[in-house]
Amino acid sequence: MPWKSRVLRVLPGEYAICRFGPGDEIPSWAFSAISDFVSVSRSRTELSVICAADAVPDALANDISWRCMHVAGSSGLDEPGVLVSVADPLAAAGISVFAIATHDTDYLLVTDIEAAITALCEAGHQVKRS
Repeated sequence: MPWKSRVLRVLPGEYAICRFGPGDEIPSWAFSAISDFVSVSRSRTELSVICAADAVPDALANDISWRCMHVAGSSGLDEPGVLVSVADPLAAAGISVFAIATHDTDYLLVTDIEAAITALCEAGHQVKRS
């Protein structure tokens, strides 16, 4: 099935993906750096915090080389295929992606932003740098 072409925007800076125990407090430092994106998710088994890499204390800085982009514009919650249209080209190029959905759009974190941009553009998407 051909997917709709999307416009993605690369957010400035690097991001960290931090994992904590399910009962741990949400760290206040996650919101201390000026950033275009912060995500906090809790399940029965973990607390995940995605935030600006420069907000993470040195003792926890082990997974901080991620770059973030988002699908520009708002997609309806019932619009099928938004995430798969951008995740498939990344997977085909061997690029791992950490995806997060919000009410309005999808965010993708990747470790190799240049390879991700190339793969997305080759698949017919547009990628804009902030």
